[in-house]
Parts: sequence; C-alpha cells; structure tokens
Amino acid sequence: MSEKLPPQQKSAFFSFIKSLATFKGDLASLTAPPFLLSSQSIVEFSAYWAEQPSLFVAPASEPDPEKRALLVLKWFLSTLKEQHNNKDEHGKKKRMKPLNPFLGELFLGKWVDKSGTTQLVAEQVSHHPPVTACNIWNDEHGVRLAGHVAPKASFSTTVHIDRKGYSIYHIDKYDEDYLITMPKIHIEGIMTGSLSPELSGTTYIRSSSGYTAKIHYSSKGWMSGKSNSFVASLYHDDHEKEPLYTIEGQWSGEFTIKKAATQEVIEKFSTSSIPKTPLTIAPIEKQHPLESRRAWRHVVDGIEKGDIFTVGHEKSKLENEQREMRKREKAEGREFQRRYFSKMKEDPVAERLAEGIKGPTSMKGDMDGHHGIWMFDEQKYKRVQQSLRNGSRSPMRPRFDSGVGGILVDKVE
Repeated sequence: MSEKLPPQQKSAFFSFIKSLATFKGDLASLTAPPFLLSSQSIVEFSAYWAEQPSLFVAPASEPDPEKRALLVLKWFLSTLKEQHNNKDEHGKKKRMKPLNPFLGELFLGKWVDKSGTTQLVAEQVSHHPPVTACNIWNDEHGVRLAGHVAPKASFSTTVHIDRKGYSIYHIDKYDEDYLITMPKIHIEGIMTGSLSPELSGTTYIRSSSGYTAKIHYSSKGWMSGKSNSFVASLYHDDHEKEPLYTIEGQWSGEFTIKKAATQEVIEKFSTSSIPKTPLTIAPIEKQHPLESRRAWRHVVDGIEKGDIFTVGHEKSKLENEQREMRKREKAEGREFQRRYFSKMKEDPVAERLAEGIKGPTSMKGDMDGHHGIWMFDEQKYKRVQQSLRNGSRSPMRPRFDSGVGGILVDKVE
C-alpha cells in the first residue's frame, strides 16, 4: 500500500482511516474498502504453522527432552515470519485486510515431502466472536498441533490485535505436550498507508517435560533497535532464573541460538534457509462448498482483476446469505453444526500446563476461554472420511456462486 492510490481510492482510504479512529468495538465488524482486501481468508493462516514440515516434525527425533524443547521453540519462531510479515515470499507488499471467514468455513490441505505427509484441517468455528480452530498432524513422526485462536482488533492511534486462545503441540513417542500462546500485534504506518505489523508482549511455550520457553517481542524504537525483534530464553521449571539457552534476533529474518552459560553460538538460523513445501489442496471443483477458496472464488477473482464492483457485489452476496442462514437457524431453534471441531467445557492438559506460569503475564490470561475451548473431534473427522470413501456427497446447488446460502451440508452430530 505504499504505492500511490488513484484519486477515487485515496478518498475511500482516508474515509476508512477516519472511521477507524472513531470506531468503538471489535474492528472485525468494520467493512474495509474492496481495494484494501487480501485475496486470502484468515482461516488459511493456519497453514503457516507447518510450511516447513521438517522443522515441524524435528522434535520427535530428538531423545533429549532439553534439546526437544529447544527444537519446538526453534520451529515456533520459524513460523512467525509468514504469519505476520507485510511482504510475501517474493517481496511483494501484502494487501492490508484479509477476508473475514464465515461460520463453518473450511481450509483443508496437506504437505508431502521427505518428512512424509503432514495434514491440515482448519475451520471457522465461531463468527461472533471470530474463532478459527485447526489441527495439523504427521502420522509418520507422531506429531500433531491442535489449537484455536480468537483475534480481537481495536484502534488507539494504531490497530491493535489481541489474540486469545492457545495451541497444544504433542509428540506421541514421548507422550509430551507443549502449550503455546500467541503474541499481540500492532500495525505501524496506518496513517501513511505503508503498513508494517509488529509483535509485542511476552508469550510462553511450556512443556510437560518440565521446560519453559519465554519469548519477549519488541519493535524498533525512535532512537535505536531493530524492527521485528525478540529475545527468548529456555529454562527448566525448577531453575527459572538460570536459562539454558537464549535466542535473539528478528522473527522476520535471522536469529542466533546460544548456550546461556557460555554464550557459545550453537546456530545462526535464517527463516528463509529452509525451503517451504507447497501446500496441496483439492481442485476448486472437487472442494466442499464450505471450503475457503471455493466459497470466496468470485470475490478473489474480482480482487485479482482489480474489479472493485465485483468484489463488493460478491462479498455482500456471501455475507447476506450468511445472515439469512443464521436467522433461519435461530427461528428453527437449531445451531450450525461444526464439521470437524467440538466445543468443550475444559481442557485438562492446557489447564495443567498453564498453572506453571504465574504473575501478570500468566498463560491463563493469554488463553482466556470466554470464546470457548474448541478441540479437534476425531469421531467427526472419521465419519466425514468414511462418507467420502463411500462416495457420498453433500447436496448442493448446480452453481455455487459466492456464498453458502441454501446449501444442505451433510449433518455431523
């Protein structure tokens, strides 16, 4: 967005900025001008967790629990660049505003490389408040990541995004769990149109093996410092003041891993040093009607062609169809059935691990379950897979235009 805008878009952009400054509440409900929209839905962001499957599965091959915890931390840090950077892998500026997922929106895919097959299922399990749940797993290595995130955006001189929720990284071989929380985001350069996301605050990765990683994020100050900076330490829970390893650098570039006691450099790691494995998804015509790229395809076509009229028309059509579906559900006294996830009252694993972090920056504060606890439902997944193997399909309209209104999806209890 640093490029010059046409006069008609410039007027709309500054009107949008003005509405930001006076808006109260969650910015997710604020409509952005079509030319600011990304061609990617937020539900697709779940794929950033495992774009480098070799890093995702590496901890499963490490017998030492201390080094395993370090590998989990390294993998987590490697995922931050693509999630938050304002440029894509080709150096091109990303669009400002991702598409807000509709309730039930799906994103399914897999990565196939030397690490085997790593699979992804993501679903928008709530719209108000917005919550995206995902499950990523690799059976060959016995590794899985399950979690949900509930972002809430607000404006106070800049856009702030607070993300509640958490993820659990699990290794079958060691029956080991890692509880992960996410950093806050603020968007710099909003008034000039040259947008730059920054991470802030402190997050943790706490393992059932007795090790905790603490990560503090900072941005470039007025006088010194670098953008996208962080400092992380890994310590045993019995010796919090005696870190075993420190990691320092930029989550968007290079960081250095050192032994804390001796300051010996173990590794200098660049986020671009390991190539990403392409995510394989089904062709549009074979996707379920609720899958993201099928549902949004007419909107995305308009975005890529710069056709603002089509973008606005198709986006409004989808959103209006969604509103009508919610009205019908309410009138009939029923709730939309989530396809792959279920809402739970508690998560004993997460609760147990969160207990270890005390104080004002406790993990429990980051988790904040007001939006619900959403967990991958193996039975739902198996029933869907069995249905697909039997060749059954959900009835649908001959032409699925741009939304999900009127679609009869196979009911999952």
